[in-house]
Amino acid sequence: MHRQNNGDGSRRILACALALMGASLAPAVSAQQGAPAPGSIDTEYNACRGTNPNCYNDWGAFANTPNKVLIFSRTAGPRHANLGPALAAGLNPPLVAANAVQQGLVRMLAAEGIQADWTEDVTRMTSLNGYKAIIFASPTRDALWDHAKSAAGGTQLDAARHALRQYMRRGGGFVGIHNAFGTEYTWPYYEGLLGNANFYDHGANQNGTVRIVNKNDSSTSMLPSSFAFKDEWYTLMPFPTNVKFLAVVDTNSLATKRSTHPGHGKFHPVSWCQYYDGGRSWVTTLGHDAGAFAQDTSTFPGAAEFQKHVVAGVKSAMGLVPFCK
Repeated sequence: MHRQNNGDGSRRILACALALMGASLAPAVSAQQGAPAPGSIDTEYNACRGTNPNCYNDWGAFANTPNKVLIFSRTAGPRHANLGPALAAGLNPPLVAANAVQQGLVRMLAAEGIQADWTEDVTRMTSLNGYKAIIFASPTRDALWDHAKSAAGGTQLDAARHALRQYMRRGGGFVGIHNAFGTEYTWPYYEGLLGNANFYDHGANQNGTVRIVNKNDSSTSMLPSSFAFKDEWYTLMPFPTNVKFLAVVDTNSLATKRSTHPGHGKFHPVSWCQYYDGGRSWVTTLGHDAGAFAQDTSTFPGAAEFQKHVVAGVKSAMGLVPFCK
């Protein structure tokens, strides 16, 4: 895949060369306050990323920010049924019962004392610093595209992309749920935000078993070692790298598997976390069905565990509980 050069190309080449020689960057760079640990610069995305906390910009920028998040669910292509009808412009437009994801997230977070705003208005994505986390809840395709300008011959709304990038560099939190992997395909920075991962395809929506592979994290410590769940079980290309894997699907529990994609062998991740370009990123491919977000968790196997997992993941991205342990 061709990747855009989002920074000084010569510096990236130098970093690669130094890495191959086992050398670090010049002392003047490594001595900077908050500089990343050697080897944590990902030259693919020109960003510090991985599990090393040195990739987090601990500037205290959100110290006085209220416990508030923004849910972004705009779709510029196929729309998951659990999102319900498209939302009106503006911030916090009326929701109906079919807006299951938005309603569920607002309810779950409110129970933890976290206020949630919601929008599908891309112009609202240009001012993010009043939120401790931004949640991408199954947006699709070019969700940060200003379609009105596009119809008039305009281009990508760079302000939204720029705002998200600067928000992360300020120490912000990002949470990607389910089809957060089905948006902004052509923006390399976003692929890095997902952990050097992207959606390739998925199999049948079917029952399976989620297995926890890291019980030390805030988003998994309260969960059983495994639980039943139903999902589409996304396959990824590229495969996530330099992240902390939290949960996988037990591939032996799936009745059918993909035939047009080699799959992930016996290790098929569904949740992971990383530091990225100064911020925190917690993502999961789970969350296809409306039942997973329902208040009555008895109607959907694994809904209670999924909701605990997501809420704690949001809280960790916000910095309210330890992140990516």
